[in-house]
Amino acid sequence: MKYLVALLAVVGIVVASMALHVHYMDPSQAPPCAVTERFDCGAVNHGRFAVFPPRSFDEPATGGHHIPVATVGIIGYAAIAVFALAGWWWLAFQASFAGFLCACFLSYIEAFIMEKWCIYCLWSQGIMTAILLLTAVMLAMRTLRARRYER
Repeated sequence: MKYLVALLAVVGIVVASMALHVHYMDPSQAPPCAVTERFDCGAVNHGRFAVFPPRSFDEPATGGHHIPVATVGIIGYAAIAVFALAGWWWLAFQASFAGFLCACFLSYIEAFIMEKWCIYCLWSQGIMTAILLLTAVMLAMRTLRARRYER
């Protein structure tokens, strides 16, 4: 199971890296993921919520000390892979839960504030959900196994 979680985390790193590539693209170029009016990851990855902390309305796109959200995702996926491979399931679960909540918040922003979707963000949401479920299953299995040995 640890290899499956680590593999999913590596896939998450790849997806977040593709989103980071779009983030650093020239906004005048059409990104490869600009599919329709509703699915435009270029608009999402160049928006004010594409960095942490989010830019204010009057702040220029290139100013300030902001970290791209995709970079935070890459770091999070790497931590999950390390935790899973080390067998630290509680930490892997905590990291995946935090990542899941962040992905849910970003999906909320895409759906109700920007009204545009990023394909890479949706993939990341699905990957993080799968990792969260797998780590929860691993914790439950270990807890049940430990209780069985206590008797």
